[in-house]
Amino acid sequence: MRLRQWLTALTVVLVIASIWAVYPPFDLHDSEGGLLKKGKINLGLDLQGGMYLKLEVDTSNLPPEIELTEARDRAIEILRNRVDALGVTEPLITREGQKWIVIQLPGIKDPERAVKIIGQTALLEFKIVDESHPLTDMMDADGNTDAARVPSGYEILSGREGDLFVLKTKKLLTGSHLVDAKVQMDGYGRPIVAFKFDSEGGKLFGAITGSNVNKRLAIILDSRVYSAPVIKTRIGGGSGIIEGQFSLEEAKDLALVLRAGALPAPVNIINKYVVGPTLGRDSVQKGKLSWMVGIVMVVLFMLVYYRTSGIIANIALVLNFLFLMALLAALQATLTMPGIAAIILVMGMSVDANVLIFERIREELRTGKTVRAAIDSGYAKALWTIVDANVTTLITAFILYQFGTGPIKGFGVTLLCGIAISMFTALVVTKLIFDSRKHYKRLSI
Repeated sequence: MRLRQWLTALTVVLVIASIWAVYPPFDLHDSEGGLLKKGKINLGLDLQGGMYLKLEVDTSNLPPEIELTEARDRAIEILRNRVDALGVTEPLITREGQKWIVIQLPGIKDPERAVKIIGQTALLEFKIVDESHPLTDMMDADGNTDAARVPSGYEILSGREGDLFVLKTKKLLTGSHLVDAKVQMDGYGRPIVAFKFDSEGGKLFGAITGSNVNKRLAIILDSRVYSAPVIKTRIGGGSGIIEGQFSLEEAKDLALVLRAGALPAPVNIINKYVVGPTLGRDSVQKGKLSWMVGIVMVVLFMLVYYRTSGIIANIALVLNFLFLMALLAALQATLTMPGIAAIILVMGMSVDANVLIFERIREELRTGKTVRAAIDSGYAKALWTIVDANVTTLITAFILYQFGTGPIKGFGVTLLCGIAISMFTALVVTKLIFDSRKHYKRLSI
């Protein structure tokens, strides 16, 4: 009796908590009239649209001291930091093979900006501008740079406005010591990027500026000179600014990639496509229609075939769906079309457990047993059959979750949670209801 009371209380608490967690599962009043983007259950790329990118680590520019797999894994962490700064809900960033990285950005609003930020290497360098060698001496008759005329130890890089700079090739400092970068406004209201080094970088920066007073220090990002201010005095504290006639959006993006860090090697976008919201809306509607039709047909069958006991099975079915949605919301899971397929499969398996129990109870009643004895014997004999069937499915779902990627992993997670919940509703919830019917002389089943 005490166990039954505890189980009843637990079920009531779970129902209340699930309703609180799920309602509303999605925000149907998106201010932009969009596709259920602000709900507690996030929609995947195939449901709300977004962008898919496949990147390849450029092995031709890979530093010799870094292995390919290490460069790929470091790139994934840096790209994740950049994507998180974009504010994308539930992005998917995974490795594929030895040198490929797959990125899915559901609901991305500015794909071009995302591509620019993700694909940027963000290698920050500081070099001294050499003004002792005239640029004209390194040009051919057509005004183009002649590599043969560039002295050893020097290079020519272009600036953001197309102007050219003669630089000493020696790197004085890189962005590896950078700890922060943020947008500020100068005295004229123009956006600039302020950066700060760690203690070691601050010492190097102070030494560099102290020994090169009245020289120009080029601030270079991905082989392009962003600014080349004149060093007027030694700069201590490890702080500086990058100017360059930025727009506010450009300054924010530059600060973002600097904070996230430079990629260990360049990455090339080898596959890119955008899934439009129309496809997403169509997928949502078809998914909703499929599970609604499936659930309605199952509910009608149980009512017709098992009569009053069918109502109990349908209550368990509704609770199973409610608990599953609540758990997905609590985990902040991303719902995809494979996830919807897993939910439909779980609904069917939930009813399957009830069918096994009901048929066992029917068999016990045919032998002349009382209602009380038939219920107890039916649940006892069906228990291990249900456990065996569900455990084998749980093992499969766990393997899909452990070794799958993307939608396969999502299918495995949803199936794993759904099967565990269906066992609870079939063996505990329905049993509590049937226990209240043990005093009946006849059982509608």
